[in-house]
Amino acid sequence: MLVMRPAQMADLAEVQRLAADSPIGVTSLPDDAGRLSDKISASEASFSAEVSFNGEESYFFVLEDSETGRLVGCSGIVASAGYSEPFYSFRNETFVHASRELKIHNKIHVLSQCHDLTGNSLLTSFYVVPELVGSAWSELNSRGRLLFVASHPERFADSVVTEIVGYSDENGDSPFWDAIGRNFFDLNYAAAERLCGLKSRTFLAELMPHYPIYVPLLPDAAQEAMGQVHPRAQITFDILMREGFETDHYIDIFDGGPTLHARVSGIRSIAQSRLVPVKVDQSKSADAGTGGRLYLVANGLLQDYRAVLLELDWAPGKPVLLSLEAADALGVGEGASVRIVAV
Repeated sequence: MLVMRPAQMADLAEVQRLAADSPIGVTSLPDDAGRLSDKISASEASFSAEVSFNGEESYFFVLEDSETGRLVGCSGIVASAGYSEPFYSFRNETFVHASRELKIHNKIHVLSQCHDLTGNSLLTSFYVVPELVGSAWSELNSRGRLLFVASHPERFADSVVTEIVGYSDENGDSPFWDAIGRNFFDLNYAAAERLCGLKSRTFLAELMPHYPIYVPLLPDAAQEAMGQVHPRAQITFDILMREGFETDHYIDIFDGGPTLHARVSGIRSIAQSRLVPVKVDQSKSADAGTGGRLYLVANGLLQDYRAVLLELDWAPGKPVLLSLEAADALGVGEGASVRIVAV
């Protein structure tokens, strides 16, 4: 059974294996043991902290095969984007250039660097092994953290954002970076992203142009790359769009990938999830199909948070019947409550 849980320091080697295969642009998942160790340590501290509002906390989850102990995915949430350093984005805007005398009225697309999304909670570090891409397990790896938000709303902002990795070619070159960022740094896109992963995106962002960039002046390839999604990031983009996230307003300042945004109250996994009491069926294994439908099921705890994917024959207003194996995986017993939402 695949179980989503908080990462532990013992997972470091496995997490680094996942990070090594993550696409260029996922700077929140660097292939560096020191940075990943710091990430897990910060997450452990956040899970154990008493929190009444979103601050500097970050939560890092792993998707584990409970039979083998192998990790097959990971994902994270930063409680408050830009809490310790500025969170930069490009905002899509329209400037109007008009001349009454010449009867000219032009609307020009521009990009303005901004901190608009500072303070929102931020989804980060999504990765799932290739054999699970497009499966329901990808849903668990992404949406399981949203069920955590639903169970602990005081720890997060009222809105959630995420940066989706933008387009780069098979050589790791980004047309958007080449048109803008490379003019200010003697680095190609892959090198710039590696540097951001090992250090910080802020020091590079601070050297980017702070005046509006007129999009029609950019090369065609750069304009076409704006808002495009890297093929390996398509899965997380699709999942979050189904969750009710919106795009078009902001893009990443390095590769031009879309930045998604949603109010917590409008996110499907949060708004449609339900707390239901548990009954444990001692006679069934978790692998015995029930003829029902797939649900994401989370125990709603903090340090012992667990989320799994189960086929359930559940009706609203009724308890949810869990196999003994599923109850053990979630760490719940008869009379406890779990949060569920349909896949």
